[in-house]
Amino acid sequence: MPFKYYIIYKPFQVLTRFGKEEGKASLADYFDVPSDVYPVGRLDYDSEGLLILTNDKSLNHRLLDPKFAHEREYWVQVDGAVNVEAIQQLKQGVKISIDGKLYQTRRCQAAIFEEEPPVPERNPPIRFRKLIPAPWIRLTLGEGKNRQVRKMTAAVGFPTLRLIRYRIARITVEGLEPGQMREMERKEIFDLLF
Repeated sequence: MPFKYYIIYKPFQVLTRFGKEEGKASLADYFDVPSDVYPVGRLDYDSEGLLILTNDKSLNHRLLDPKFAHEREYWVQVDGAVNVEAIQQLKQGVKISIDGKLYQTRRCQAAIFEEEPPVPERNPPIRFRKLIPAPWIRLTLGEGKNRQVRKMTAAVGFPTLRLIRYRIARITVEGLEPGQMREMERKEIFDLLF
């Protein structure tokens, strides 16, 4: 069986697997791929954006083993007027809880978007509150702990309202809408990732 490589835009409220769970949509509801293809890594049910699907175990190993640290860029809409101090704290690393233990996140890149980034409409949209701003920040991490981005923004006082993984290394969701997929060649995907 030849190796297959796809990038997808995982929609909001979709499980990062092909198996069913009662009452929840899964990747199988959106993407038709060979039965031996699976997601590399995961995105939470309530997160959206870039996922790579493949049947190439070597790619899975290279992307998930922490020793091959690669950048993941997230576009995060937060609750409240995020300030420079909070961005500075995110850059330096913050303490979050992982499996009941305190964990100091690594230094990362963080910035406030000057204007709202070009993102697809979300269904359902985030709750809108007229008097409370909901700005976007860009977070670029070299690690990926469980629910890390949400825990990080909460740790600096600005809970996440919407979370989109925009980029892994040099692969982005640019040009894809939620529920869309693009097949890639092995050379193309490896050149962009490593």
